[in-house]
Amino acid sequence: MAFNLGTAGQTLRLLRTVHTWLGAFIFPWIIVIGATGFYLNHAPPILSLLEGPKYAKSRFDEWKVVSPVTQDTARAVAMAVWPDEPVQKVAETVYHDRPSFEFTKASGTVIVTRPTGHYFVKTTNTRRTFAPDGTLLHSKIYWGATFKRLHRDGWLGGGLGTWLADITSLAMVLFGITGAVLWWLPRSRRVWRAVTGRK
Repeated sequence: MAFNLGTAGQTLRLLRTVHTWLGAFIFPWIIVIGATGFYLNHAPPILSLLEGPKYAKSRFDEWKVVSPVTQDTARAVAMAVWPDEPVQKVAETVYHDRPSFEFTKASGTVIVTRPTGHYFVKTTNTRRTFAPDGTLLHSKIYWGATFKRLHRDGWLGGGLGTWLADITSLAMVLFGITGAVLWWLPRSRRVWRAVTGRK
């Protein structure tokens, strides 16, 4: 069986094209996976650099309570957050050692503190703290959850699940295979010539 150098050359060009486009596609996720993987191995020092100053919840007590917080008044606060979304669940809870009303919506959770009326707006990756009059007091990013989700899903949206990460993983495998073939194919010619004695 003759070794067809013309076919080998065509295969090499095709593999180079595939390898190049795969590299362009997976490049952003290589950065993401590498950065988030580094975080997973060294979380405490990285979080100490990223996390900003904390807001002391004891300062809530400095606010003068105009009227008691009932479930109805707390619901009104929750309805003003993501106003197009209905409340899916209501629960009484204790949040940061304070009795609270918790309202669950599609986009996240609104927690209203009963003693003072302060409230928290929480999503998967963030939390914002508001005064009873709606003033933003503090914003927090849950860096741990954010990095873990990026590492697992490849992005922060929830619509695609892990599909993007799965496609990227397969592309990385194919990228490695095409790279190995690109490395071997030119050398295989020399091996073939050495075995057959052809020049």
